[in-house]
Amino acid sequence: MKLGVFTTLLSNLPLEDALKYFTSLGIEMVEIGCGGYPGNAHANPDILLNDNKALEEFKALIKKYNVEISALSCHANPVHPNKEIAAKFDKVIKDTILLAEKLDIHQINTFSGCPGDCETAKYPNWVTCPWPNDFSEVLEWQWNEVLIPYWKDTVAFAKAHGVDKIALELHPGFCVYNTQSLLRLREAVGPEIGANFDPSHLIWQGMDPVVVIRTLKDAIFHVHAKDTRVDKYNTARTGVLDMTPYADVVNRAWSFRSVGYGNDELYWKDIVSNLRLVGYDHVLSIEHEDSLMSQNEGLSKAVGTLKNVLITEDAAAMWWV
Repeated sequence: MKLGVFTTLLSNLPLEDALKYFTSLGIEMVEIGCGGYPGNAHANPDILLNDNKALEEFKALIKKYNVEISALSCHANPVHPNKEIAAKFDKVIKDTILLAEKLDIHQINTFSGCPGDCETAKYPNWVTCPWPNDFSEVLEWQWNEVLIPYWKDTVAFAKAHGVDKIALELHPGFCVYNTQSLLRLREAVGPEIGANFDPSHLIWQGMDPVVVIRTLKDAIFHVHAKDTRVDKYNTARTGVLDMTPYADVVNRAWSFRSVGYGNDELYWKDIVSNLRLVGYDHVLSIEHEDSLMSQNEGLSKAVGTLKNVLITEDAAAMWWV
């Protein structure tokens, strides 16, 4: 496994300055945003798909700093009930696929998206319980009429352009948010659908990342290294479906933390060991969204923890047997 970072952390800097800083910390892989919610500060498909000089300069920078691209990311809601928003996000995903083809990258990261409750809806409707029965009916309409058809078409487009892995981040607010929903879409669409596995989103839902790893197995395409700290007192009072602003950490039920500040090294060593058990050997891509730390300290602390946690060499023969 290799140490990586989601470069949106330094969207305020030019790509070269960001790469210079990242590599000084020992980072080997970069996940680069190409639009949607992460933005496209470091890789704008509108430019790179239409300006060969800009594309070659981009490729030269990646080579200069001796890093690999772990994935192109375009987290978005391509099935948004507002047709204009959906079309915009769909274009971002398709353009990211086309850019991946030009860069000889076979994977993108995004969200599954979430439709509304009917054709005339204005806003997404995330269903979280089966009763009253209206909710179950909405969920079946979302999946059968919108979500599955969209991803079947998009996977066909991706495969035609050399992209055979679409890693969906399991995130509440979208139709794919847990183990069951990821596997449901994968079964309906095909093995090209997998997970951008982010433990932080599982922890605050009360899930065990190791159990999820052992369940998903080869459906894990990419891993985000981000932690969550659950505040047991606030959770006991309000539960984890918490609308308290992210900045109000003292009153939140849970908060995103840098790796090692939500759970200890042993917790993360168990995650890494179980990733190896199921055959994952790609990247741990740091996504820094810690409200209590600066960009520099949050990233550098995560790097320090992960350097103690990562397994980077092949297993040795069992000489003791």
